[in-house]
Amino acid sequence: MTRQIKESDWKIFRQVHAEALERFSERVLLEVERINSDRAKGFHEKYLEIWKVLKRRDKEMSQAFDDLRRSTAWTQIASMKGLGLLTEDELGRFSPETREVVDLMLGTST
Repeated sequence: MTRQIKESDWKIFRQVHAEALERFSERVLLEVERINSDRAKGFHEKYLEIWKVLKRRDKEMSQAFDDLRRSTAWTQIASMKGLGLLTEDELGRFSPETREVVDLMLGTST
């Protein structure tokens, strides 16, 4: 097993990266929208809840999407998969080696 992602997987990763980021951003904005539309809560209460969500989601976003490098690609793919941001078709495009490494990182290997 190599210590870095293969070139073919790197190219796939760069393609799915942007799509997964859009899915993540949509998910966060829908969560914020849900909180903001809750009429049972006051504005300050909603603000505090939204702040907590954004703080937590920012950490997730950073781990999955920041510092796009070949040396961090496996970790980022694992983060994206763990967050449910990659489709089965997208995951299937990666080599068996990359899928195995990602599953090992997530503790889901068989």
